[in-house]
Amino acid sequence: MARIIETNTTPWPTIDVDPVTLDVIENAFQNARVQMDAILFRTAISPIIREQRDGFPVLTNREGMMLAGQFGSPVDGFVDNYDGEVSEGDVLLTNDPYACQGAISHLNDWLFCMPVFYEGRLLGWTAMFGHMSDISGMTAASMPVNSSDLLQEGIVIPPVKIVSKGELQKDLLRMAMRNTRTPDWNEADFFAILSACRTGAARLVEMADRFGADVLVSAQNQLLKRNREAMRSLIVSTMPEKKVVFEDWICDDARGHGPYKLGCEMWREGDKLIFDFSRTDPQSAGCVNFYLNERMFKMFCGQFMVNVYDPQIVLNDGYIDLIDVRIPKGTLLNPIAPAALNGRTHALGRIFDIISGLFGSANPDFLVAAGFSDSPHFMYSGFNKGNDWFLLFQIGFGGIPGKPGGDGPDGHSLWPKFRNVPNEYIEAYFPIRIDRFESLPDTGGAGKHRGGNGVRTEYVFDVEGEISIHDDRWLTYPWGVKGGQPGKRSRKLLVRVDGEEKILPSKIDHIFVQPGDRLIFDTWGGGGWGDPLERDLAAVAYDVEAGLVTPEGARRYGVVISADGVVDSEATETLRAEMRKSRPQVNAFEFGPSIAELRASCFEETGLQPPVDPVASPIATAWFSKRGEPVPMPQRYAAE
Repeated sequence: MARIIETNTTPWPTIDVDPVTLDVIENAFQNARVQMDAILFRTAISPIIREQRDGFPVLTNREGMMLAGQFGSPVDGFVDNYDGEVSEGDVLLTNDPYACQGAISHLNDWLFCMPVFYEGRLLGWTAMFGHMSDISGMTAASMPVNSSDLLQEGIVIPPVKIVSKGELQKDLLRMAMRNTRTPDWNEADFFAILSACRTGAARLVEMADRFGADVLVSAQNQLLKRNREAMRSLIVSTMPEKKVVFEDWICDDARGHGPYKLGCEMWREGDKLIFDFSRTDPQSAGCVNFYLNERMFKMFCGQFMVNVYDPQIVLNDGYIDLIDVRIPKGTLLNPIAPAALNGRTHALGRIFDIISGLFGSANPDFLVAAGFSDSPHFMYSGFNKGNDWFLLFQIGFGGIPGKPGGDGPDGHSLWPKFRNVPNEYIEAYFPIRIDRFESLPDTGGAGKHRGGNGVRTEYVFDVEGEISIHDDRWLTYPWGVKGGQPGKRSRKLLVRVDGEEKILPSKIDHIFVQPGDRLIFDTWGGGGWGDPLERDLAAVAYDVEAGLVTPEGARRYGVVISADGVVDSEATETLRAEMRKSRPQVNAFEFGPSIAELRASCFEETGLQPPVDPVASPIATAWFSKRGEPVPMPQRYAAE
């Protein structure tokens, strides 16, 4: 554990801070977070950070409890794993998820933590992580889908002091920059993240100067306490004590095995909410493991509850002791090191569907369909016409689920602040043309509130190169709720310049392309919410006119569109009456076919072979065997 060196050990006194000052300080923390983002996005040069905004800041108190941020605080896990002294002017760095309790989830995310001192006493911490474009490993962009352990995925940086008492450790930086195919991008992004942390630290010191350090520390504690009370009241008033269960799936592991189950039980005991992931499958031998950080999960749960019930609550870490998360060792969400992690985005995204399912099962007001629970990756690398090596990395967008308040947005990111990279930017800097970038009609699940549509991106390659794809939901469906239908699945089609067509798996590396080849990259839609036959006719007509729903797709809502593009009211009334009579009972969740049925129809529907049963991870097998414990196997196959 890190040893914090303070030259002033006088305890901080407790001061009663008036409500107005408390609100001003609370907003000052939020503004400092925004400024950290602004510094990062204006000074980084890689498209993944500068354009798509894959970086996340946090400000904490001296104990590492988050006061402003999005992913939860990484500080405690980091400090617990750093063996050394931490003084004023130091900055810590790691990219090893196993060394910070999953505060970052794969090696591309480089996490910086900076202590903030005031007159010799630790005042708080600033931290930020950003996605580095390439950190060596088996493939360009350092996310090989065929990896079987962490060391195949790139350089692993343990918790180190990258800045010591204000002095940059240039040898460490030089070593890190040698282990990348994009040293210019990585170095610029490195200093952008570092500058963002320093900006947050400067804002904390300014707050201490303005309000007084004693007042600021007391305000921090009061903000945490205020949040705890608000969230405690929310948990007690909205969460039942009866246990609810929800399960969802990762389609495959890029090695032909799957699907992998994510299963969780939730219940309330007093004012505490408990989540038990014992139903989750054992860790994969492949790359789809996700080391779920408990604080991150608690933050996701809190944000979900606040969005539904009380958006006025400003989240911080005050309530985290009110949520108990239990994740058995050796499962997909708590893998044993050095299990591969770079495909973790699929489970990370699916966690949001699990939260929706659990809260919706416990309380109908929380019921939201499954959505675009992933961040599909597309990578293209090679040498351009000037013989310079290039790397294009993009995060895809898809359909957000239908919800009680309305339709899900079309073509949106999993993360609210992510942006798409403009096509003009991509075509200007990379040897590629984008012929289509459009909403895919009818991919959103039908419902009273429609699920958002997925996106079709059609890439045409100008030079020979190599592509990689990370995606999911090609086998299972993004489910609907309250009678809403599931959204459509994802699909990837490679069309060679000679006309040959090949359906690609959702997770694949080392696909070589030639000039004129094109990739049609379809993402999936969000599930629908509510009975499609209750959807307003004007809304369906608008969707058809806007190209979001086809005239044929309108029939899923029982709506008949005439040849001139308007609603045929009489035919619609007749069709809706027929559909009400013939349809099955409306269920709370509409998952589509069972796993067995999906496997049976897999090749016919997708053009891909179905995945076979998951196998035990060699890493987990060795770990459990050394302890004389039975090796966990997927529960649904335990009898075999």
